[in-house]
Amino acid sequence: MQTVNRPVMEIDNISLTSSFLGREVLVDLYYPRGLNPSGELDLLLINDGQNMEEMGLADMLADQWVRKGIQSWFTVAVHAGTARKMEYGVAGIPDYLERGALAGHYTSFILSELLPYLYDRLGISHFRQSAFAGFSLGGLSALDICWNHPDLFKYAGIFSGSLWWRSLDQKDPAYHDQLHRIMHQVIRHGHAKPGLKFFFQCGNQDETMDRNNNGIIDSIDDTLDMIAELERKGYMRGRDIEYLEMSDGKHDVPTWGRAMPVFLEWIGRR
Repeated sequence: MQTVNRPVMEIDNISLTSSFLGREVLVDLYYPRGLNPSGELDLLLINDGQNMEEMGLADMLADQWVRKGIQSWFTVAVHAGTARKMEYGVAGIPDYLERGALAGHYTSFILSELLPYLYDRLGISHFRQSAFAGFSLGGLSALDICWNHPDLFKYAGIFSGSLWWRSLDQKDPAYHDQLHRIMHQVIRHGHAKPGLKFFFQCGNQDETMDRNNNGIIDSIDDTLDMIAELERKGYMRGRDIEYLEMSDGKHDVPTWGRAMPVFLEWIGRR
């Protein structure tokens, strides 16, 4: 068996001026030294890019390259700004506290500013296939963008996703899971997007809340309910949906760092 040398990962730190967000957006580009941009490239976008050094993403990407013997993935980690709770969320549908009101602007930044920059920098017109991943509220954002733009993104990676994001305070007597979780409603009333794949990760120690007192924490309930919504659209576990539940998983970067290689392996083998 041919031995594949471990690549040296380059990390370029850049700043893009976004007219949609009205701020400078810090972006880290990860790619193996010697990457040939004239070949077919795949794109991995990651929200909350400011956490990727702590996670050790560069080493994970290098290890994945060695296992697969390919160097096609170009990884872009987008740093969150100070208005993270306004820019992440579901485009056009703020939550009951008006958080996520700038999610549509963030989507526009990704589609109309970041992607064109990458195309120009690499001298390409498109990526062969693209994935978008995020953590907590960033996972909700990634899912929303992938769901609404399946022509651009094939894989959605949702780590401890904020799928509880709701249009009515759960303390309101009128609140109901089946009516007021925003992303569940978006999926339920939308149309299936053939070819779209979903990776969900949860930890049994993500939180302690259990609003329906069924003995299962809310983050897992919300994720399993989201998977059920997707299954009702015709998506299938194993084929279109991967679910990773970590018994000791917490709502933190070390947990997501342990889950990230599983996600990278998942998108790499498909």
